[in-house]
Parts: sequence; structure tokens; C-alpha cells
Amino acid sequence: MIKRQAGFTLIELIMVIVILGILAAVALPRFAGLQGDARLAKGNGLLGSVRAASALTHAAFLARGTTPIAVEGATIAMVNGYPDAESIATVNGGITVAANIIAANDLVTITAVGTTGVTIDMNGATDPTLCRITYTEAAAGAAPNIVFNGTVAGCT
Repeated sequence: MIKRQAGFTLIELIMVIVILGILAAVALPRFAGLQGDARLAKGNGLLGSVRAASALTHAAFLARGTTPIAVEGATIAMVNGYPDAESIATVNGGITVAANIIAANDLVTITAVGTTGVTIDMNGATDPTLCRITYTEAAAGAAPNIVFNGTVAGCT
């Protein structure tokens, strides 16, 4: 009667470790490179939110003809028929309130630019100024200027 032992040999275990090491070395850089893509996608999503909020509040302004505009429980101050650039939620919020962008929840930094602009930077980017949405209030008879300067390289 011969007794057979079950299990893996040392060679088999070493080969599995080598294969896992090779897979990790190949896959890890690919996953690490997706952070810039994710920030760029987040920026494009927030850009859409800002543009939609601006258009919707403008439509409400045209329909009602009054200011401020109430949107889902928030009061939005208007300038020339569009949301103002006020970045701090006070009695009357601005475009960030209209777009429901909250710095802590959206992992962004919101900064006022003078009295007529606001920037929204994607946190985590090496240089947040290269992954930034800029909203400038509407001039009389014009729409606001809304720009996103993000690229995969800039948002990495």
C-alpha cells in the first residue's frame, strides 16, 4: 500500500507567485493611469451640471420674469438673467448652489474670482489649475462664459 500525499510542490508554488508578480507589474500601471481619466470625466460631468443649471435657471427667469429664482428649495441670485457667480451659499446662492456642487461631497475646491467669477478645481490633480471649470457671470445681453480646461494629462 502506497501512501500519496496531496498538495503543491515547491516549483508549482514558485511559478504561481511569479505569474502573479508579472500580472501585477503589467496591470498596476494601467489602473494607476485611470485617475486622470476619472478626474476628467468628473470635470466633464460637473461642466454639464453647471451648463444645465445655468440654462434651466435662465429659462425660469424668462418664464417668471422675476429674481431671485427658487430651484428645488434653493434660492438663486441672478445677474442679467443667469445665475451669479457667488460661490458661498448665503441667503441667495449662485451657480454652485444651482448646480448642486458641494465642495466636500464632490471632491472639488470652489474659489471666487473677484465678484463676477468662480472656479471649480478637481481635487487630486497634480496641478488643479489644469483641471478647472471657470464660470464668469453673464454680461448684459449675453450668456455666461463657462469653460473647462481639463485634459487627461492636466487632470492626472
